[in-house]
Amino acid sequence: MLAFAFPGQGSQRVGMLDPFSSDRDIARLLDAAEGLSGLDLRRVSAEGPDADLADTRAAQPLLYLADLAWARSLEALGIVPAVVAGHSLGEFAALAFAGVFSPEAGLELVVARSEIMAEVAAVTPGTMAAVLGMERDTIAGLLEGASGVWVANDNGPGQVVLSGTYAGIERASEALLGAGARKIVPLNVAGPFHSPLMAPARDAFAEVLASTSFQDARLPVLQNTLPQMTRDADTVKARLMEQIVSPVRWTETMAAFRSAGVSVVAETGPGAVLTGLAKRFGGFTVLSAEGDGAERVKEAV
Repeated sequence: MLAFAFPGQGSQRVGMLDPFSSDRDIARLLDAAEGLSGLDLRRVSAEGPDADLADTRAAQPLLYLADLAWARSLEALGIVPAVVAGHSLGEFAALAFAGVFSPEAGLELVVARSEIMAEVAAVTPGTMAAVLGMERDTIAGLLEGASGVWVANDNGPGQVVLSGTYAGIERASEALLGAGARKIVPLNVAGPFHSPLMAPARDAFAEVLASTSFQDARLPVLQNTLPQMTRDADTVKARLMEQIVSPVRWTETMAAFRSAGVSVVAETGPGAVLTGLAKRFGGFTVLSAEGDGAERVKEAV
């Protein structure tokens, strides 16, 4: 059984839409993205620099389009997943691919999300950091009662991401290193995403979601806030409303894949971030659509 995993922010890179330069649908959506965002996304995607691509207002719509393009390219070859999931921003591409909303509606949501998150982050200073070599339960226990820091992403064995204020992350880093964490890696992000500090963004984005039409998914989806398979439109929308402030429960997502009988996980997007994470779990054939190619994915299935 095959699952598609759609990567989130952090996987973007200059040139990630180059393989789809002749794809008319992607060109049309890119035109729409530029109109909605007011940014020269074609230049940023093709030329960078990396600093411009790191801007969440550019990174999110471009990565959404790249994720969707890779998934649709596999489907065009007859490679169809049994279930889909996306990591943070990648969830929007997963839901669009599953037919919960149209690619155009998904793009509008992503552009609105990126602008709202950027606005809130600008007035709510904070950051994120990856903790390597320590498990989530241990980290949660050590940080119990700590102020200004939360577990944001449970990515897999030995990789947990924290989010919070600069002071909260600094205190937590010192405590975790002292308790045996192998390394703390600061992330190049513009705010304390997936933490309660983003509550104003959640509230503003909930209004956008409320006015967007959702349909039942054409195939089961797993979501970050509660990785239990569903096709129900109302359930999907309710879970998506909490995503900005809730942890990305990727370890549970991979466990849900396993429970459903998934044996092959294909990362549908640029790079191989989720491929690397999936290998930590063992028992899966893990492939990157970009790095390994569609033929290898097809052979694995």
